[in-house]
Amino acid sequence: MAGVGGTYIFGIYSREIKSSLGYDQSTLNLLGFFKDLGANIGVLSGLIAEVTPTWFLLFIGSAMNFSGFFMIWLAVTGKIARPKVWQMCIYICLGANSQNFANTGVLVTCVTNFPENRGVLLGLLKGFSGLSGAIMTQIYLALYGNDPKSLILLVAWLPAAICLLFAYTIRVIKSIRQQNELKMLYKFLYISIALALFLMAITIAQKLVHFSQPANVASGAIVLCFLLLVPLSIAVKKELALWMQKELPASPMQITVQEPPKLDHKTDMQLKETPSCFGDICNKPTRGEDYTILQALVNLDMIILFISTMCGIGSSLTAVDNLGQIGESLGYPTKTVETFVSLVSIWNYLGRIFAGLVSEKLITKYKRPRPLMMTVVLFLSCIGYLLIAFPVPGSVYIASVIIGFSFGAQFPLLNAIISELFGLKHYATLFNVGQLASPLGSYILIVKVAGLLYDREALKGLKMKKMNRDSVKELTCIGPRCFRLSFVILACVSFFGAVVSIVLVMRTRDFYRGDIYKKFREEEKVVDEVEIDEGGGNTRENEG
Repeated sequence: MAGVGGTYIFGIYSREIKSSLGYDQSTLNLLGFFKDLGANIGVLSGLIAEVTPTWFLLFIGSAMNFSGFFMIWLAVTGKIARPKVWQMCIYICLGANSQNFANTGVLVTCVTNFPENRGVLLGLLKGFSGLSGAIMTQIYLALYGNDPKSLILLVAWLPAAICLLFAYTIRVIKSIRQQNELKMLYKFLYISIALALFLMAITIAQKLVHFSQPANVASGAIVLCFLLLVPLSIAVKKELALWMQKELPASPMQITVQEPPKLDHKTDMQLKETPSCFGDICNKPTRGEDYTILQALVNLDMIILFISTMCGIGSSLTAVDNLGQIGESLGYPTKTVETFVSLVSIWNYLGRIFAGLVSEKLITKYKRPRPLMMTVVLFLSCIGYLLIAFPVPGSVYIASVIIGFSFGAQFPLLNAIISELFGLKHYATLFNVGQLASPLGSYILIVKVAGLLYDREALKGLKMKKMNRDSVKELTCIGPRCFRLSFVILACVSFFGAVVSIVLVMRTRDFYRGDIYKKFREEEKVVDEVEIDEGGGNTRENEG
């Protein structure tokens, strides 16, 4: 998950694409939309995950990532003829879509293995995904220095290599739940927090002090140590402890075999009747049970969640994708823009961790609906957008923190809500369906709002200088007016999404007042009661 950040640092290398290929802001935002489209259309990966093992998903994602971003690198460096815009859209959509294969493989596998701690787990996994932008920035500086073109090459090969390296280690494991399961997850959480704090400190230091290349290499080495060595040592230590437990002699155990209740002829006939497709849609299960894909798609809860996600994540993606141009329009140098992107990535992580932990606490301790957290996050994001619409000295730093936090918090909330309301049977497909809302929202807001309004203000600036579009290669707007109206609109859209999410809070409050994890504990209880005599491998029946 720490290697899927190629789409999150688009704000750094987008300026290189724009200048190298001579695009205006509308064209660049069109590329940004196709990036978001690829990053969020994961239905294909979900459907493939229903019938194939996880390693196959990761292999596909690795090939797609390298193919898409490597072609972009070839185009930007001039090693191939300048591609047409539609070709660039395909390349970036292909590369971005690869992260869905990694997300689906990792998230679905882990939620299946740890269903009762899904809030903490999703927050942790999506947190590393949020940190991936800052992680890749440090690795890029260590390997290539300050060369945005080489950053595109890094985005091409590094995530692909990670997927291939860990393809066979991510799998569903059928085992009895460990009592200290949550404690182990918290250990990984503490490591990720330490990594986030280090990344924030090094980002601020790089802004204040000039780092030599050896210093960049040292910071990149520390990041890799946090990512690989420390978590690996915890996992190895735990596996050794479990292995030693298995070596201890076990006392003979019994199983109890109960005959299933006999069904009368009428009931048996009812079970054999298979409802039609549309009849099955009408006979929806209760919240928390396993929905079919069609049942979930036409459910009012899913529609409300879809609208809220379209407004919230669509607005956040618009802000994140335009950070490079926002910094440029307000007169910030490239190094400061990289600081904005890193701040968004770090607080993206903190938002995901916070949303996962706090929303889980709201459910287990206070019996509050998880969508309530979504409402709060969307209201908070409005403040960040207004700070960019009406900038003051230092406001973009604060806005980067708020936007990054609210952007990150929405993903684990969306994934957890879908798994809780519609079950885990088709979770691989349904959580990808839920994410389809974000590219729809981002297309409207990035291409049809932010891009067009930016170009309109840039053309006004040229007109004041008595110039036209043909007289400049790159259409650039300078001044706070460039994004003012766009971000006022984003604030209004996010406010509307927050109001819509309140409806879901009211609809699900009775469901969250109950014990939503009861059925998983009952399933584990059945597994615990059926134990095999390890000495002889035989079972004895206790008839009583």
